[in-house]
Amino acid sequence: MSLRIAFCASRAPIAQAALAGLTRRFGNHSEHGADVIVALGGDGFMLQTLHRTENNPAAVYGMNRGTVGFLMNEYSEHGLEERLKAAEVTVINPLVMRAICTDGVEHRGLAINEVSILRAGPQAARLRISVDGQVRMSELVCDGALVATPAGSTAYNYSAHGPILPIGSDVLALTAVAPFRPRRWRGALLPKSAEVSMEVLDPEKRPVMAEADGDSVRDVLQVHIKSEPGIEHRVLFDPGHGLEERLIREQFV
Repeated sequence: MSLRIAFCASRAPIAQAALAGLTRRFGNHSEHGADVIVALGGDGFMLQTLHRTENNPAAVYGMNRGTVGFLMNEYSEHGLEERLKAAEVTVINPLVMRAICTDGVEHRGLAINEVSILRAGPQAARLRISVDGQVRMSELVCDGALVATPAGSTAYNYSAHGPILPIGSDVLALTAVAPFRPRRWRGALLPKSAEVSMEVLDPEKRPVMAEADGDSVRDVLQVHIKSEPGIEHRVLFDPGHGLEERLIREQFV
């Protein structure tokens, strides 16, 4: 029985060309009622697709028509249905961010990779960090800090010298971005159930912004971050090339 495949693509010409070729060959089913959604692009487009389809029960299979493609499979038109039927599923729970701004307005966002708190001016940020309501660091002077999921641990988190987390570890990474005081603090590993809160000290002199997978909020006073088990993103990978294997392999590059 043929799969009902819904294709979507980024605006990049190479992705649009792939969309046209695959649609001619397999058709293009509506995402509503599709068995699987095939996303054509890079990691950024994959994240957009996962966010956009979070209420759709269909799993998402990415094919790389971008740059890095860490969340993507190799692109090929040949044997696509067989690859989709044999694909292994990885379930990803996003982070939910609650950011309270200086005007008292609360903003919410979801992040599959990470929630980051970054300085928004020329001066370093001053943050107070609490975990499950208990202050763990009374003052962190830095360019910022982030909380990353295992799926996002090889992205901004890794660039900031944070650890790569196994996909099934039920652990979050709390990582500082260019810490000045304490200068040698290398972050922390926290249980997936933990709620991380960051309070901005001296927000007028040292303004801070918060981002959830690129969704930005400025003039932040407090940010609260925790995993959201009620949302499950189902991502498909070719056998032997799943996210767990990629996370292990990345540590030996």
